[in-house]
Formats: sequence, C-alpha cells, structure tokens
Amino acid sequence: MHSHQVFFYLNKELSNSALLEFEEGLDTLINIPLVLSGYYGKPANTNRAVVDNAYSYGLILIFKDIADHNLYQTDPIHQVFLDKNAAKWIRVLVFDIETK
Repeated sequence: MHSHQVFFYLNKELSNSALLEFEEGLDTLINIPLVLSGYYGKPANTNRAVVDNAYSYGLILIFKDIADHNLYQTDPIHQVFLDKNAAKWIRVLVFDIETK
C-alpha cells in the first residue's frame, strides 16, 4: 500500500468561509474512488519536543499502490482542489510511504 501524507500551512488571515471551503475541498479528495481511506484534521494537542504542530491541517490518504497514487495526482477532482485552494497555503509538506 501507499500512504500519502500532506501537511498544509495555511495563511493566517483566512476567513471562516475560506477555511470551510478548504475543508470541503479536503472532503472531495477523500472521496476520490482511488482512495482506499482518507482522513484530515488539525494538529493534535501533543506537546513534545519531537512533535511538529506548526501546520494548519494534515491529510492522510491510503492507496492500493503507487500507480493509484500517481493517477490521483492527475485526477480532475484533485486538480480542482489545487485550483481553488493553492492560494490559501504558504507551505505544503508531503511524506509518501510505501507501507507493508
């Protein structure tokens, strides 16, 4: 399996409606048929030296394999999400893991 983890650092001045639109966009990503399971949320209240809680939202998507992940990258729903939301973040970090 393939785990795709995305950490969004959003602009601090986003309105509540812009944040809602962003969350609605995350929902669309989770519902892309290639995604086996998906979750998103804000940083947990875990305050330890090894934990980075500086991001605004995290997204975890699980795919059958890297081929499905690659198809997801060009999926029209993903492209619409990028078009509607890219201006909302100042940084994005992605961690992809081939799981066993």
